[in-house]
Amino acid sequence: MLYALLLLLACALVLSTDPVAPDKYSVTFTTDVPGNITIDVNRSLSPLGADRFYALVADNFFSAGGGAAFFRVVDDFVVQFGISGDPAETSKWDTIIPDDPVVASNLEGTLTFATAGPDTRTSQLFVNSKDNASLDSQGFSPFGKVVEGMELVLKLKNPTPGNSNGIDQGKYTDGGNEWLEASKYAGEYNSIVGAHLC
Repeated sequence: MLYALLLLLACALVLSTDPVAPDKYSVTFTTDVPGNITIDVNRSLSPLGADRFYALVADNFFSAGGGAAFFRVVDDFVVQFGISGDPAETSKWDTIIPDDPVVASNLEGTLTFATAGPDTRTSQLFVNSKDNASLDSQGFSPFGKVVEGMELVLKLKNPTPGNSNGIDQGKYTDGGNEWLEASKYAGEYNSIVGAHLC
């Protein structure tokens, strides 16, 4: 019994409790494409995901260290981001948020947290670049939608053509933009260079 209580306490300490976000809010990303991408968020669709995204933007996660790269672009599927250009910032937000139930479908333009399995969401997100309803049954819970700039999402550079894994996430996480700018991917990706809440 004591072991079970200690295990439960350890799990609770690892899971993050972010401040509650507004019921509805918008985020505008300034990109180096150039141009802006605006996302409307509805907290009722995925409360914990919406709370985490709000906290990330408020903490300048996406602009720290010179910006956050769109490190995985899979044509006709998704565009992934959510590793900060500053490794300390990425590490700071490496606390897990539990999964939300899937209430909305992964349609074109929706924003969803990426996962590595159940209850593994941290800071990585993706925008669906087409309707991907097949992701719904896999537990991917959308909470926002691109309302301006979807044309920019669809023309982002693919840093790894022919390889759907994208930029080496471990090296990018550890080295941030300093590593990325010195890597073979230099000049082959686009980034978020600013983010603000609207």
